[in-house]
Amino acid sequence: MRLHTNVTAINDYPKYWAECYGTAPFLPTSRQEMDELGWDSCDIVLVTGDAYVDHPSFGMAVVGRLLESQGFRVGIIAQPKWDSKDAFMALGKPNLFFGITAGNMDSMINRYTADRKLRHDDAYTPNNEGGKRPDRAVLVYSQRCREAYKGVPLILGGIEASLRRIAHYDYWSDKVRRSVLFDAKGDILLFGNAERALVEVAHRLANGEDIKSMTNIRGTAVNLAEAPEHYKVIDSSRIEKPGKAYVPVNPYEYETKCETNKVDTAAPQEVEAQVVTVRPSRHDAKTTAVRLPPFEKLKNDRVLYAHASRIMHLETNPYSGRALLQRHGDRELWVNQAPIPLSTEEMDFVFGLPYARVPHPMYGKAKIPAYDMIKTSVNIMRGCFGGCSFCSITEHEGRIIQNRSKESILNEMEEIRDKVPGFTGVISDLGGPTANMYRLGCMDPKAEVNCRRPSCVFPEICKKLDTDHQHTIDLYKSARKVPGIKKVMIASGVRYDLAIESPEYVKELVTHHVGGYLKIAPEHTEKAPLDLMMKPGMGTYDKFKEMFEKYSAEAGKKQYLIPYFISAHPGTTDDDMVNLALWLKNNDFQTDQVQNFYPSPMCNATSMYYSETNPLKRVKYKKRQEVVIPKGDRQRRLHKAFLRYHDPANWKVIREALTAMGKKHLIGDKPSCLVPAEDFSAQTPAERRRSGRHGSNRFATKHTKGQPDIRTDGSATGPHSGKPKPTAGQGRPGQKSTSNQGGKSSASPHGGVAAKRGKGKSKSRAGR
Repeated sequence: MRLHTNVTAINDYPKYWAECYGTAPFLPTSRQEMDELGWDSCDIVLVTGDAYVDHPSFGMAVVGRLLESQGFRVGIIAQPKWDSKDAFMALGKPNLFFGITAGNMDSMINRYTADRKLRHDDAYTPNNEGGKRPDRAVLVYSQRCREAYKGVPLILGGIEASLRRIAHYDYWSDKVRRSVLFDAKGDILLFGNAERALVEVAHRLANGEDIKSMTNIRGTAVNLAEAPEHYKVIDSSRIEKPGKAYVPVNPYEYETKCETNKVDTAAPQEVEAQVVTVRPSRHDAKTTAVRLPPFEKLKNDRVLYAHASRIMHLETNPYSGRALLQRHGDRELWVNQAPIPLSTEEMDFVFGLPYARVPHPMYGKAKIPAYDMIKTSVNIMRGCFGGCSFCSITEHEGRIIQNRSKESILNEMEEIRDKVPGFTGVISDLGGPTANMYRLGCMDPKAEVNCRRPSCVFPEICKKLDTDHQHTIDLYKSARKVPGIKKVMIASGVRYDLAIESPEYVKELVTHHVGGYLKIAPEHTEKAPLDLMMKPGMGTYDKFKEMFEKYSAEAGKKQYLIPYFISAHPGTTDDDMVNLALWLKNNDFQTDQVQNFYPSPMCNATSMYYSETNPLKRVKYKKRQEVVIPKGDRQRRLHKAFLRYHDPANWKVIREALTAMGKKHLIGDKPSCLVPAEDFSAQTPAERRRSGRHGSNRFATKHTKGQPDIRTDGSATGPHSGKPKPTAGQGRPGQKSTSNQGGKSSASPHGGVAAKRGKGKSKSRAGR
């Protein structure tokens, strides 16, 4: 159900006069291409840290084609050399503005590992070449655009700007930084999937309005001298205390009842209290704003930072969340309310634009790994109401799911069939941030307007949440019938606590859409870290596993679940990691390509990491909930080592840790032991890695007991199979990390074990 809003649909604006030039086969990247189109200038120039791929999974393509549909002449400067202004002048001076983004990923996450080591690859660059974008790309690109053409408005957007819109903890410098709007000296910042705000800003600029007057657009942040006069500003630190006389009800407390609940008096024992907040009328979002603590205080007060993070997350509801105000020196950062989600008709319009669906011809035959990964996948929705604390998708795309129509999705599948070179008949994914949230949402419009829950599925699934997967099932069935489509895979992460609510969905998924392995993400086995992650317990995983195996057997298929886990997440102790390692061993799982928790800007887990405080609960100096944080290279490496307990290279550090923890009984040759006691120092490095002539038997996360090798004839390999191990040169093609090498991501850059396809894929879709 779409709530009534007084917004102009993004496809209802009068077209700009330049629409007479028509649609470009590719948005121009050079003067020569502009000449071929008959353009004397560009109205808008977009600068991006990614290669230009004209595909709806790449943010700049979506933004560019959307602005083109409004009648504007749009040029793209992709991955410019940033050592001078010259590359930023390639298309001439734009008539309206520069649009600046780091690309589909935060540039720091793209350039550095969770251990702050420089990466040498970049999935969004031709031939996977690293170093084609600068650190803090939004700042650098903004500076060069200012140097190139003074006075041209700078509009910041994309994932990097979106998640750095307020004062934020920066993992790479280990300090709190100002809003990127101030550091980049931009004129306006667009956050989230900003189509609605972008179209409004473009048309208002085209109509001659000064960008400095655009202070009231949803989904934008601006730099002001003082707060707007018509707003009543309430200090966040006072709102958090419910005892103040002028705040009769604490708006940051979850209500235990909602007046919209329908109580069945015949069976009262079955009715549970709902976690829905009813906002006091005196805090109406149209007239009230919330003042966050100023940047100068946050950079020196970690507890206050946790409080500010909590307030920001509780003000994200697009229908009732309030504008935020934060002082930076003598200026005010004004963050308007979150954008109204796109309707299904608007989503269809955006994804139905005339994308070429291939990289720009200037790249020739160069391979762009991110494109190769998603070229035959279809994004069916946006947003996520899971609220996982280590993930930034909710902060960027929002909690309300934005859905495409089934007809639009099937049409895109036909386009892929007809346009994508070398299409083999396999659709690699129908998904998004989460595979199975399509058309799910709150069943109570009043509750949806007022709700402040960070998650609709934790600590349990809200009774107001529609968990009926019938729309998704119908979509899958229709997709399988599209002519020319041989197989439709589901590669996005499945939210299995939702899936078990619909056995029919699990049956459809397992029977027709799994290619031997299905990746899901329990993230951990222990309650303490799981609660801080806002993830369900392992009992839910066990239920899904039982259903998965049942329907696989009924379909006559041997299929396996691949669970993914996070190491060194806030709230995780050494004991927790030992228990997780024992669970892996007892279940015959081995993990590969392990990466520790990665503190990305703005997410709740990053606030925990920096403040050592739980922002999911009320933050007070004397009564705050402290969080154990695995910090320092030694402890983070130890946690990673526990996830790879089977690797001889880790046995020494694990033995030392177990001895120090008083758990020497876990060292030895008994089945209950985690690592052997023998000294394997005589082994060569290749033997310890099980590489070279000794062969490699590793891929992502593997189940070692009787697992078939799907590379060839399905015969099992490994230490428990009784069959030969693969020899050198028999690596598994296609089993490399699918989250853009080494677990890189932007909306959810915690990494985890191997690569998490749901979140990794969403990066190429969330970063606009």
